[in-house]
Amino acid sequence: MRFNEKELVSLSRQPSEMAAELGMRGPKKGDVLKKRLVKLVVNFLFYFRTDEEEPIGALLLEQCRVEREDSLTFTITERKYQFECDSEEQCGEWIDSIIKASYEFMRRNLIFYRTEIHKLTGKDPLEQYGISDETRFQVSNSLPLKARETSSL
Repeated sequence: MRFNEKELVSLSRQPSEMAAELGMRGPKKGDVLKKRLVKLVVNFLFYFRTDEEEPIGALLLEQCRVEREDSLTFTITERKYQFECDSEEQCGEWIDSIIKASYEFMRRNLIFYRTEIHKLTGKDPLEQYGISDETRFQVSNSLPLKARETSSL
């Protein structure tokens, strides 16, 4: 996937699925926990200094893992970013939302529900949109990903 800085800044200004100030520790050895505004927009996790409007970084949430460290902390293990939440519930919500933000998660759900509708009606629900069986969202017996405490995206 290709993108440039202007596209990322523009995307970071879009409405977010989740946003909160979280403690964040970067992947470098010796990084300290800092308060950051963290926003989940589509399948990007943007992080900002709390007093700035432009992001200082973004994580593409594809082919990485989300792991719960303890009741308040989770990590994204692409390069081991650690996030600390204010509550156990908030931590669970972030993990669940990040897992569901993955393109692969959405693709598998589309395949699953397309297959279920096809079984019930005998019709392919995407044909009306000009999407044929030859496309990559083939009707199959795939199951959707389930949100877990530790999950691969």
